[in-house]
Amino acid sequence: MQTIGGVSVPQDETAFAQFYARQVNTVYRICYVKLKNQMDAEDVTQEVFLRAMQQPQLWGDDAHAKAWLIVTASNLCKNAVQHWSRSKREEVEDWEAFLGATEPPEEESAVMTAVMQLPDPYRIVVYLFYFEGYSGMEIAGMLGKKESTVRSLLHRAKKRLSKVLGGEPYAKSGR
Repeated sequence: MQTIGGVSVPQDETAFAQFYARQVNTVYRICYVKLKNQMDAEDVTQEVFLRAMQQPQLWGDDAHAKAWLIVTASNLCKNAVQHWSRSKREEVEDWEAFLGATEPPEEESAVMTAVMQLPDPYRIVVYLFYFEGYSGMEIAGMLGKKESTVRSLLHRAKKRLSKVLGGEPYAKSGR
């Protein structure tokens, strides 16, 4: 690796560029779901990939890389939320444009809007489970939570979403 301006740059730029192209949308969406602000999400996404540049073993293993990127993005988002400058941020209402959606169906738009209104712990778990397709066990590992906690968060989020979307009350499971 070469060091330019204090940042390690991979010698195989093509491999990193391909890795970046495969993963950037997922990382950005995770950041946007957590931060609900375009500029902050872009900043954290950039920081995640600066750190990934120093981890060339990730570039070829998408399964391991995706988990590493999500954990890193989640941690950096937590740090960003705690940063003093976030108190002055302006939230963006047009999330579809930032997530790359092109005229989503009205139903889907209403669901995503409701998901974006959920409190942080619910929002990220719902996004990872329903939009990224991770299992409860995988999400628990990424977020450093127990699997039962993830299931509880999903259950509570479904109840909240049901109320917001005006659907039938979410049926209790046989616990």
